[in-house]
Amino acid sequence: MHSYTHVCCNDFYTSWQHMRAMRAMNVYNETFEFRSFLLRGITMKYDLIIVGAGPAGIFTALELLRKGQQLKTLIIEKGHSIERRRCPKTVTQKCINCKPYCAITTGFSGAGAFSDGKLSLSYEVGGDFPMLIGEDKAQALIDYTDKIYLDFGADTHIEGLDNPEEKAKIRKNAIKAGLKLVDCPIRHLGTEKAQELYYSIEQYLLSHGTEILFDSECSNILIEDGICKGVLVSDAEESGASRTILADRVVIATGRRGADWLDRICTEHGISHEPGTVDIGVRVEVRNEIMEEVNKVLYESKLIGYPKPFKNKVRTFCQNPGGFVSQENYDNDLAVVNGHSYKQTKSNNTNLAILCSHNFKSPFNQPIAYAQKVGELANMLGAGHILVQRYGDILDGKRTWPNELSLSNVRPTLPDAEAGDITAALPYRSMTNIINFISAMDEVVPGFASEETLLYAPELKFYSNRVSMDEELNTSVKGLHCLGDSSGWTRGLMMASVMGVHMAHCIEKEIQ
Repeated sequence: MHSYTHVCCNDFYTSWQHMRAMRAMNVYNETFEFRSFLLRGITMKYDLIIVGAGPAGIFTALELLRKGQQLKTLIIEKGHSIERRRCPKTVTQKCINCKPYCAITTGFSGAGAFSDGKLSLSYEVGGDFPMLIGEDKAQALIDYTDKIYLDFGADTHIEGLDNPEEKAKIRKNAIKAGLKLVDCPIRHLGTEKAQELYYSIEQYLLSHGTEILFDSECSNILIEDGICKGVLVSDAEESGASRTILADRVVIATGRRGADWLDRICTEHGISHEPGTVDIGVRVEVRNEIMEEVNKVLYESKLIGYPKPFKNKVRTFCQNPGGFVSQENYDNDLAVVNGHSYKQTKSNNTNLAILCSHNFKSPFNQPIAYAQKVGELANMLGAGHILVQRYGDILDGKRTWPNELSLSNVRPTLPDAEAGDITAALPYRSMTNIINFISAMDEVVPGFASEETLLYAPELKFYSNRVSMDEELNTSVKGLHCLGDSSGWTRGLMMASVMGVHMAHCIEKEIQ
């Protein structure tokens, strides 16, 4: 197998080796040369165009190379290469709402570069892709894709495999509380290590002939007689005319950030799709001592419930022991909360998301727009910041004040969060489900529903209206495929990566 060079430093951005700086310069030169062709109006043609350099897109290109397929491939990415991605908040200590896009959600490897970097190793976690290809095949692909991550330097340790007796005790308490514990081993990359790993993948792709057009936006796709012929591309940072790039196959893998865009594309071109799920919830933060047993035994407790009276699906997601709450910015200045954790740097708190799933049917078919409105209302109440409120204050029907946070045992790890009242923004149905779920969680993790537990809002997960595809990932338009979270079929790093690997295998089978 291949050998790879990895950065061994705490500050990913300030310790580039000279070789990497030179490589980055070459990337920019190649991008400028490519743009010069576009500016001169020269129409270019590829075997494969991938829109979006998130896990689904990059693993499609990566697996094709590993299989020896020498396709002329272009990846179009709205953001920067990973070595140029940086969040000013590390210096300013507050979000400055970067334009034209958020560096945390946009760029090579997508939101994965700044996420906690957890790879879920069970088909039961990560979306509905197993429904499309079968559970056994999905699990086999997870095991296969996991080995690729290991080849590029992922930590060999897997969380959640030990302590069977303690795990059984947690499961027993979950059953008593009316919750289901999903047994899912986790390979934890860590935020800083994830950046190093994806940098290695980026350089592998570039050095093996894959072209990546950074800072460029796909404005539309080209369809003639029911066949996808290519894409229209424009500069992401400057307004200007779109240029045409042709291809035999187009793969759209724009991630959660691109879900709304893909939904518009599907509607405009009549691409078969159906209303999908949208998750509305909160990011919960407690002291590490509260989560000590669960963190030790499971690392990430994936619990699912259907609390009364509405019985919507409610689940925990993205648990970060010793982690930090963070902010992401989407289009139209929408700020949403997230969380991550590092391998080395730790806080005194553990954070995790509690998400309530909403499925809308006829006549309403705009779940993404619905969630955006909820987020906008929360942002309005927080004056553009993430809202934070103590759980006890929610039960008492009062807002939280900044001085009350300073007196609590649980100190917020998101310093610019605005103390307030999240119940004035989140829908009654969602909030009721979340409160009842937290109460059930307290039976599994005593102290979880303490008065000082912090709830941040809005935590929103956008998934496109699910694109209709067959097992070979063919859409209703010939030559067009849709992958990852934007397709509505996956949720998270591993399953999106798996869908990319499967796409590569389908392409390989087709061209043989």
